[in-house]
Amino acid sequence: MSPPLRLALAQTDFCVGDISGNRTRIIELTALAAAEGADVVVFPELALTGYPPEDLLFRPGLHRRVRVALEEIAAATAGTHVIVGYPELDGDALFNSCAVFFAGKRIANYRKQHLPNYSVFDEKRYFVAGTEACVVDIGGVKFGLSICEDIWSPDTAQQNRAAGAECICNINASPFHIGKFSERNNAVRDAATTSGLAVAYVNTVGGQDELVFDGASFALDRHGAVTAQAPAFSESLFMLEVEREAAGKNIFFSGSMTELPDLEAAVYDALVVGIRDYVAKNRFPGCALGLSGGIDSALTLALAVDALGKDAVTAIAMPSRYTADMSVDDAREEAKLLGCEFRIVPIDDVVRAFGTSLSPVLPEHGVGVTAENLQARTRGVMLMAVSNSSGRMVLATGNKSEMSVGYATLYGDMAGGFAPLKDISKTLVYRLSRWRNERSPAIPERVIVRPPSAELAPDQKDSDSLPAYDILDPILESYIEKDMTPREIAELGFDFATAQRVAAMVDRNEYKRRQAAPGVRITKRAFGRDRRVPITSRYDEQKPVPR
Repeated sequence: MSPPLRLALAQTDFCVGDISGNRTRIIELTALAAAEGADVVVFPELALTGYPPEDLLFRPGLHRRVRVALEEIAAATAGTHVIVGYPELDGDALFNSCAVFFAGKRIANYRKQHLPNYSVFDEKRYFVAGTEACVVDIGGVKFGLSICEDIWSPDTAQQNRAAGAECICNINASPFHIGKFSERNNAVRDAATTSGLAVAYVNTVGGQDELVFDGASFALDRHGAVTAQAPAFSESLFMLEVEREAAGKNIFFSGSMTELPDLEAAVYDALVVGIRDYVAKNRFPGCALGLSGGIDSALTLALAVDALGKDAVTAIAMPSRYTADMSVDDAREEAKLLGCEFRIVPIDDVVRAFGTSLSPVLPEHGVGVTAENLQARTRGVMLMAVSNSSGRMVLATGNKSEMSVGYATLYGDMAGGFAPLKDISKTLVYRLSRWRNERSPAIPERVIVRPPSAELAPDQKDSDSLPAYDILDPILESYIEKDMTPREIAELGFDFATAQRVAAMVDRNEYKRRQAAPGVRITKRAFGRDRRVPITSRYDEQKPVPR
């Protein structure tokens, strides 16, 4: 019996638009995989351009660069088969395709048939759907090709089987959200069991704006059982053995097994990857953030240091007359635990100067929300000055619960280039903080148990303005992520008036969220790419439906 084929799944972090860099990486990894005995190297969906390239696909120059890069990849293939995703321009039609190269030539080409057009995906804006199966013989094994969404439709796997495929190679750019591991496994298992074909699934990894791709490539046998599992959230040249069952008829893949992370670990890793790639790919030398002594900024600091290293992070405490001494002490302790640079810059003198200037036009500037927001905006100005001077990007520290109801100040605590916690509820902030502390001390216990406060007024607490977070967060999840009405939410056991109030707060603060920094998506309905509602709207969920 001939030795099994070796298939390398190149779970790689590509940068959108960096066609020359991505080409070089593809060639380098092909050589590395060949040196490790791989017969086939498989790269993710649109690996050459990075995913998603969005409206870069409208630029003619991009396609000229893609054409040249493909020629260079083909020339470098030698004795190794290479499968790579790319955008294929054919006349006026653009396809999401993958090509198979061997010995300097393109020997096969496949065009994606199922184009996702929901949630964060809008592929029908760019691509035309393919219609035909593609089966390629590599070393006596007939591989059926498919791309991402194709595998979520069992009919495509069955089409591969009808075209003579003995197994399926599926290339992906599948972004992470909570629950995605099991959703993905279920979809691919359905494809495997309905077609009777084993599936090798390769996914890209890394951060691209709001999206994080988790990798977690894997293989299933024809019965839907996992036979190999790559790590999540890290690059991997993951090797599979491609063999025939004893009877010599059915193909199966085998490889090492890595345990996938649980919810807290997966979300934390996604946030770290999102920060790391956003800062690095946009060529910032590091980041700065306001460190208040509260739990949100404490968790953001831990994430930033874990993503970038302590030397690339600057934490700045900006106390006012309302800031408790313990807040400054806790901020100092957080920076000490994580080993990063820490500075204290009081804001009272600047706030007073603003007040003096505003007195002729705003005599009441020193009271109420105006006075509170002046403090927050003073901090925003200071952080942006640090950013301008150092080149470091400011991380905003607000969470999804606050962003949902507008408990944040435009041009104040919302100032920044990236908001890691933008899709993280307050209750999840607490869970992640405790999870992080189990690895090593990063957030003082007092910060976790202390009632949260913006500290913009005497004895202020979040609970003065908002329902308790263990009530607020499930209402927000129901309203934002499940599109439930306040009446339906009340039927779950919540107070109807509270549900109404929360829904109204969400609706009237869309204008703030539209101006917020991007942040890592970890739910199915993140603000930004997922949830697209008009700022100007008179739609009222409470009005009776006309009959």
